[in-house]
Amino acid sequence: MVAGDDMFTEEALAASEKALQRYVSSLKSLKIPTEKAILKKVKEVVNEFNRLNEEYNYFIETLEREELWEFIDEKAREAGLDADEDITEEWREW
Repeated sequence: MVAGDDMFTEEALAASEKALQRYVSSLKSLKIPTEKAILKKVKEVVNEFNRLNEEYNYFIETLEREELWEFIDEKAREAGLDADEDITEEWREW
């Protein structure tokens, strides 16, 4: 967040951080990290960001979308997902 930037609020950033922390924790807690189980966690975090984006005045733009996608994808791969496509696109509204 840059000084004078009114696109992001402390609340939106804190809510985003919590959502990402929950996502990472939920992936780590999978006993059997199957593709289906991992994608379920991806869907949950994408839907959470859909909600947050609407709640906080549509703060996710191109750069943020790319960074979120990269983070979500990286953590899913670390959990064992092998995918060649954008794993967020199916549910993403941002």
